[in-house]
Amino acid sequence: MQRRGTLASATAGAAVALLVAGSAAAHSARPAGHPHPGTLTSQDIATAGTGSPHYRIPALTRTTKGTLLAAYDARPTLGDLPANIGVVLRRSTDGGTTWQPQQVIRKEAAPKGFGDPSLLVDRETGRVFVFYAASVNHGFFGSATGNDERDPNVLQADYSYSDDDGLTWKRRRITAEIKNPAWAGMFASSGEGIQLRRGAYKGRLIQQYAIRHGGATYAVSAYSDDHGATWRTGRPVGPGGDENKTVELSDGRVMLNNRRAPYRTVAYSSDGGVTYTPFEQDKELPDPANNGSITRFAPDVRATHSRARWLLFSNTATTDSRSNLTVRLSCDNGRNWPIRRTAEAGAAAYSTLTPLGSGIAGDDLVGMLWERANYRHITFSSFDLRWLGGVCAPVKVKPPASLSAGKTTDVTVRVVSQNDEELPAGSVALELPSGWSAPSVTVPALKRGQGATTRIPVTVPATATPGTVPTTATYLVRGTQRSYGDGTLTVRTS
Repeated sequence: MQRRGTLASATAGAAVALLVAGSAAAHSARPAGHPHPGTLTSQDIATAGTGSPHYRIPALTRTTKGTLLAAYDARPTLGDLPANIGVVLRRSTDGGTTWQPQQVIRKEAAPKGFGDPSLLVDRETGRVFVFYAASVNHGFFGSATGNDERDPNVLQADYSYSDDDGLTWKRRRITAEIKNPAWAGMFASSGEGIQLRRGAYKGRLIQQYAIRHGGATYAVSAYSDDHGATWRTGRPVGPGGDENKTVELSDGRVMLNNRRAPYRTVAYSSDGGVTYTPFEQDKELPDPANNGSITRFAPDVRATHSRARWLLFSNTATTDSRSNLTVRLSCDNGRNWPIRRTAEAGAAAYSTLTPLGSGIAGDDLVGMLWERANYRHITFSSFDLRWLGGVCAPVKVKPPASLSAGKTTDVTVRVVSQNDEELPAGSVALELPSGWSAPSVTVPALKRGQGATTRIPVTVPATATPGTVPTTATYLVRGTQRSYGDGTLTVRTS
């Protein structure tokens, strides 16, 4: 629905919070649901020109029976609603190894259109929801205000639901329930909604929306406390909202993660998604204004378990192009994102993540559905912690006020362990421009919660141009495990 940006081109550990690096194997012929440990295994499940001129907007979930459901738009062109778009689906009952033929969830004759699916599973009843927008005359930016469910000028809020594991579907319109008549356009944010697992709002279903009000765009949660019988919306957060996702944190709060350039923005709710704090930038998450994904790695573990604080995030990690699709892991409810790996360096767009296992004791596969190769393919990938690699140890670059050209100046780097067991001695190094130099510096062994501050002598060439230079500090331990921290160095002439 929203504007689409321009495309450019060890073991899983004795410690709970320990990861082991592996090698990528993108677009491998190996079965996607059962990759060799340490690999990213991918297969295309929809290709433009086969069954539909175009496909867009991936949604992915795993049902209570373990079935993978992948939904997406079948489009006559790459344009958004209003258009004669349909929502289609493929099922996999073997973890993504094979996929059943494509089925239609919702498609009607022109000028009607349905698009931007988001899947949501009620873990208590087994019901599967797929939310989407429904148009006749107008899309998000042209929609009229009001919530008349028969008005062809209002972009409608619809969903389909299945009580037989995604085999058959019924549908319902909830515009009058959830749309404030003062709002104009409103559409479900594609990907996957959530169900709260604990606390005062346990069992609550939450689906994110973007809305237009007073010429600005906001994010808002639609929620149900009666398994979808009735729905309400909370208070919009913004302006500056866009396609957005939520995730339940280990302390019971809900984090909202929002599409925004040049960095993602986040907000927090302590009342189950009804109200949120104002948006704040997360400068560890660069974004070109593209839909991304956030999810708990192990959503069913107890709140005191270390992995209850693990979050996964995916997006095209640039500020100016839809490329460099990157998966990140946070070990502390999203305060830091020290672990990252590129899944696709070239052209990519929307992505959505969902756990394929418990996240514990080697049952750690994750599924990702994403748009590949300039929207030509909808691709399913799976990976494990060994592929993602890394170590739970946030790295912070603390530069001096400036570095002088032609001189050597210390740059401070701090590493803090979040591991459950002691980390052996490691090292930290800076990524620097050509002609600069700096040694790798030893980091001592670290106990959980212990930090170490190092000073790296950086030599700037005399010919360096004054200004700012980005740098990345890499912490290396056990020879293969890495965590990262980004910073900026400022150069001045002597």
